[in-house]
Amino acid sequence: MAVATLTMSHSPLLDFVDPPQDVTDDVEGAFAHARAFAEEFAPDLVISFAPDHYNGFFYDIMPSFAVGLEAESIGDFGTHAGRLSVESITAASLAQYVLNKDVDLTVSLDMQVDHGAVQPLEIVFGGIDRVPVIPIFINSVAPPFGPVRRVRRLGAAIGSFVKEHLSDRRVLLVGSGGLSHEPPVPQIATADAALRASLLGGGRNLSPEGRAAREERVITAAHAFAAGTSTLKPLAPEWDRAFLDLITDGRLEDLDAWTPDEMTEVAGNSSHEVRTWIAAYSALAEFGPYSVDYAFYRPIPEYIAGFGVTTAVLA
Repeated sequence: MAVATLTMSHSPLLDFVDPPQDVTDDVEGAFAHARAFAEEFAPDLVISFAPDHYNGFFYDIMPSFAVGLEAESIGDFGTHAGRLSVESITAASLAQYVLNKDVDLTVSLDMQVDHGAVQPLEIVFGGIDRVPVIPIFINSVAPPFGPVRRVRRLGAAIGSFVKEHLSDRRVLLVGSGGLSHEPPVPQIATADAALRASLLGGGRNLSPEGRAAREERVITAAHAFAAGTSTLKPLAPEWDRAFLDLITDGRLEDLDAWTPDEMTEVAGNSSHEVRTWIAAYSALAEFGPYSVDYAFYRPIPEYIAGFGVTTAVLA
């Protein structure tokens, strides 16, 4: 049995803005560590916990958790489009196992994923189809959100599945998202009629022109945020560091006290993407104490994100 965890922030802005050189160097150094870590661990299966940004999941039906039995990248923000190498039979077995553990989730026989899911695959492995993967969607942008303890239970159930059924595999648990940030992701509570229709599913399978317009709005917002002229919520470095401390110390149960409303108020609407990290670390914790052997963090206005990368192995 071999299991490890890799968590990393993603950003649609990586190739569309120009942070100071020292920031770029620091981020690339963190990505280089992630690549080296994955290369040394040599996983033969990746279980990927990732959000969606109203590209694959919409308010017509918005699950808290979903397992992809097949998956396709839409190719937004310069990421590659195409099929992921989903290990479908194992994914189906995992879904049934988690349901049997009294954790509710749904399945998708043709999941659409965006940059949130595929950036780690591209950055770490060089492509979206280089390693077998089981994609797991965790709702992180569309209220209402369940309590954090449910995310821990999801991760624990998946860790238990890996322990019981994949003992001959090398499994890398990847969490993609976070940390504090409030990019211009639309909110149903403040949406006008046209935007509401988009969030209810009208934004699925956008035309190239529609996709380009949507991406340009995000890029424009990033320039304004970096210039200090944006009305978006500021980053929350203290919140980010407190979260990283809890993860590093293995105090995952302490996160249960973090309510969705407080997370939104302090760290932004998209801070809920840390749920992907919580799931990945909760899965690892099912095997016993772990050690975070690398942690990078930096607040990066150009990416509208508190940006982090961590790797962890069993102690």
